[in-house]
Amino acid sequence: MNALISDFPPLAFVDIETTGGNADRDRITEVAVITLQDGQLFEWSRLINPGVFIPKNIQILTGIDHNLIENEPAFSEVAREIYEQLEGKIFIAHNARFDYGFLKASFKRCDLDFRAKVLCTVKLSRLLFPEQPRHNLDTIIAAHQLMVSSRHRALGDAQVLEQFWKVCISQFGVSRLQESVKALTAHPSLPPKIDQKLIDAIPDSPGVYLFYAENRVPIYIGKSNTLKTRVLGHFSSALSVRKEMKLSMQVADIDWIETAGEIGALLLESRLIKEKLPSLNIKLRRSKDLCAWRFMPNDGNVIAPELVRHDDLQPGIQEHLYGLFYSRNEAMKTLQSIAKKNELCEGLLGLEKLVPGKSCFGFQVKQCRGACVGVESLESYHLRLMIALKKFKVSVWPFKTPIGIREGNELHLIDHWCYLGTAINEDEVFELLSAGKPEFDLDIYKIIKKFLKIIDKNHIVQLSRPISHDEYHD
Repeated sequence: MNALISDFPPLAFVDIETTGGNADRDRITEVAVITLQDGQLFEWSRLINPGVFIPKNIQILTGIDHNLIENEPAFSEVAREIYEQLEGKIFIAHNARFDYGFLKASFKRCDLDFRAKVLCTVKLSRLLFPEQPRHNLDTIIAAHQLMVSSRHRALGDAQVLEQFWKVCISQFGVSRLQESVKALTAHPSLPPKIDQKLIDAIPDSPGVYLFYAENRVPIYIGKSNTLKTRVLGHFSSALSVRKEMKLSMQVADIDWIETAGEIGALLLESRLIKEKLPSLNIKLRRSKDLCAWRFMPNDGNVIAPELVRHDDLQPGIQEHLYGLFYSRNEAMKTLQSIAKKNELCEGLLGLEKLVPGKSCFGFQVKQCRGACVGVESLESYHLRLMIALKKFKVSVWPFKTPIGIREGNELHLIDHWCYLGTAINEDEVFELLSAGKPEFDLDIYKIIKKFLKIIDKNHIVQLSRPISHDEYHD
């Protein structure tokens, strides 16, 4: 048996115990490495003082408490020794993403860049024993009658992995196991519950992808011009990026929706995130509480701001709108920032109460050029104000009608910056135009505004009437 085992490169069967599941916040309490090289086994394990509190449930599960580790070294003190135990070996662990990710993060804090070829025994079990309903470590122990010296302790669990390896060799032979290891380490970053066949089915074309946890709970939605490449990108960085590691450990299924191009992918992604509220996306806020500044001359012929609230707000129709903010507080802070940055008068902007004949406070501390007391002319002040506000201006809808943006065989319908939907034929266009205008959405506004600046004008169709077959396919 040993002669056959020696046909493999050096192997490291690894298990760790930790204070929790977050590699940034939690710390390692125990490491075990069983090396198999040239047919020889060598066991190494070490308790580690994590320097943080060990939760009671973890103490009960592992038997590792503060009394046990109070005189043990910190990870930084034994990092080089652990590194040498793993260096140059295939890293084998159960749910290897967790152990590898934790160790990599711990090494990084010690300025050590650890990299290894990784083999996950969950995936190995799925590949070689597909008839098993589950592939957690307890199931593998029971299914193959493995001996356990100490469950939920690093060395005991690492010994189980080494025993499982021997079972695989005895049942399938070295050649089959070599093929399996080669296949699995060729795609080391795929999550345990994601099959390579599913990845192979994803097209490398534009669209939106959806990651689901167990029970089809959405956890992440993204878009890309190359779906398969982007999905694999999540997993290839998962071993070093905490968010990607968390995503990879949770994902149990993947769906995707192809689109004709980048515009369609962006529009669909924005809509789906708001509808499904996946837990790992940055929450995109709905636009129901939007407000904006409207700048118009007041009775004193001074151009001054008025806050237009959601009920009275009509972006794309109203002129002289600036900003678009999710709250009054955000609007006030932005206006104050603009004033200070550009030496504008906070009194004339309504941010400070002016006393007739007296300057604003900003003029006294040289943060205002004195338009409030005639030191600066209103003409000069207004010119500087408009220049400062330019990048915040809400564009009026530049068309007299709804438009369609042609992308491949799809037509994205937009009216006053609102996304009506995407059509692939004349009937769908008519149905979307007849459905009424949806609520204004700030994210959609930004997407459409960006693309109208760069898109070929020949791809824009004005829709003042039901579109004809020739016009749609022009």
